[in-house]
Amino acid sequence: MNGNLLTISQLSRAELEEVLDVTDTMVEVSSRRIPKVPALRGRTVVSMFYEDSTRTRLSFESAAKRLSADVMSFSVASSSTRKGESLRDTVATLEAMGVDAFVVRHRSSGVPAMVARWSTAAVVNAGDGWHAHPTQALLDAYTIRSHFGSAEGLRVGIIGDILHSRVARSLMVVLERLGAEVTLVAPPTLLPPSTDAWRVGVSHDLDSVIGGFDVVYALRMQRERMTEAHLPSLREYTECYGLTPRRAAELSERAVIMHPGPMNRGVEISEALADSPRSLVTDQV
Repeated sequence: MNGNLLTISQLSRAELEEVLDVTDTMVEVSSRRIPKVPALRGRTVVSMFYEDSTRTRLSFESAAKRLSADVMSFSVASSSTRKGESLRDTVATLEAMGVDAFVVRHRSSGVPAMVARWSTAAVVNAGDGWHAHPTQALLDAYTIRSHFGSAEGLRVGIIGDILHSRVARSLMVVLERLGAEVTLVAPPTLLPPSTDAWRVGVSHDLDSVIGGFDVVYALRMQRERMTEAHLPSLREYTECYGLTPRRAAELSERAVIMHPGPMNRGVEISEALADSPRSLVTDQV
């Protein structure tokens, strides 16, 4: 592994396990009275978010500060980007200020990789277009391992808007590498044609498969990216693919429910299930 984290595919199983083991250590650090270590003291991290974010941005900035880094927060709304400055010039300007790492989120796929080509600083992909969200996948893998002890042999159902989901594309890779069996569950219009090349199962009927899952992972319906051709109505989606108390009754006793947020309560997941003992949603941050 080099100094960049652009996709989850660049990590071997051994490297994934190492990251998860280090996370165990950092969880212990977070419980201390002063939850900081000097690992990045003297280093500067800049968060460059070209898409709205609450969880991811605050998580990265909090993590950098707990590692004793200096954190610069780049705001597109108040930057020279609004005056026409190119991304490449912005990166060059920040690097000239001594930035050691860029955390990049962008609406277009491939932008973090472009930043990595332009800069000698480390680059972490915090989500790019429909392409990848490696750190969310790592966090979800850690949440699953913490709950079950291991992902090996677990049956995981990823449900919903696979087509537009960078989370799904990264999560299925990390889970498969850690030994889990992944099934994608969605209407045909919300599945990309590339599923034939992925090492996953595919189902269009949630009710026929939900009872076999150890982890039920609901995705956010990305309505801002959809047309009526993708989905006639949210009500129809909920009837066919929403996580409801009726469907939860079909789950095994040990099964858990996950969602990367933000949740559309009453659409992908009911209010009752989102806050139920089965839910690991608040562990996914």
